[in-house]
Amino acid sequence: MKVEDTETPKPGKGEILVEVHAVGLNPVDYKTATNGNPNWSYPHILGLDTAGVVVEVGEGVTQWKKGDRVVNHGDLTKIGGYAEYTVVKAHMASRIPDAISFEEAAAIPTAGYTAYQAMFRKLPFDQVETILIHGGAGGVGGFGVQLAKLAGKTVISTASSHNHEYVKSLGADYVIDYRQEDVQARVMEITNSRGIDAVVDAVSRQSATDSLDLLAYMGHLVYIAGAPDFTKIKGFTKVVSYHEIALAAVYQSHDERAENDLAVMGDHMLKLMAEGKLDAMLKETISLEEVPEALVRLSERHVKGKMVAKVK
Repeated sequence: MKVEDTETPKPGKGEILVEVHAVGLNPVDYKTATNGNPNWSYPHILGLDTAGVVVEVGEGVTQWKKGDRVVNHGDLTKIGGYAEYTVVKAHMASRIPDAISFEEAAAIPTAGYTAYQAMFRKLPFDQVETILIHGGAGGVGGFGVQLAKLAGKTVISTASSHNHEYVKSLGADYVIDYRQEDVQARVMEITNSRGIDAVVDAVSRQSATDSLDLLAYMGHLVYIAGAPDFTKIKGFTKVVSYHEIALAAVYQSHDERAENDLAVMGDHMLKLMAEGKLDAMLKETISLEEVPEALVRLSERHVKGKMVAKVK
């Protein structure tokens, strides 16, 4: 990866051109940078979570005008936002409140919308009292902990011991050191041997498989980083429900209603943030030139909270 000049893109029908002020860093960036994508032509620009100012509107766009502040979750198959300008589908952008900085807004989309979709689009949240959210010190986990606590749930999370107080500050009632403690034993202790109503796993296939042992009867598993081994639980026993999250797949759905929902989620999360109810978890702001090195650090899975690159 390197920084170089390229032509400024032009917005098409239903699109807006955004002058990027900040762009979020996410694990999907280093994963796609490593593996590539058959839809790319090179050189390719990474970066999904962009926040900036509208500088041009395409044909048919009426909801935005020049000068509006917006944030967006982009299509990983297209040119991204680690750049001074990016093109955004107008109906998928959210308006940034005046009280929120570009950097804070850029910290939300990939991790925040994923957590929001898990909680409020997949789970029957009115039937969930206890929830385990793995990796509470990370992006998806951290937003998940906050959203679940705002919804009044008993929140359990996993994290390294040095991050326990941080995860509790986000709203976790219990934090389990997955390296030093028996997670299943602790969950059963906390739930009086009943098990957990719902688990949100953004760690790995193995973690999702291990989480099946933690579920109560009629429990729910939301998996983001790979499906579990479904054969681990016999049919007609625990009656477990499984929910897959693949946020970026919305672009392949060609479903405008589903695409609109990204803006709905963004609007709500930004409102919560402006009201002081949600923390952007912004822990580090870097320059565009520092993105390659920062993605290497992110790939080592020891980054707390969110990293954002300040472009302007």
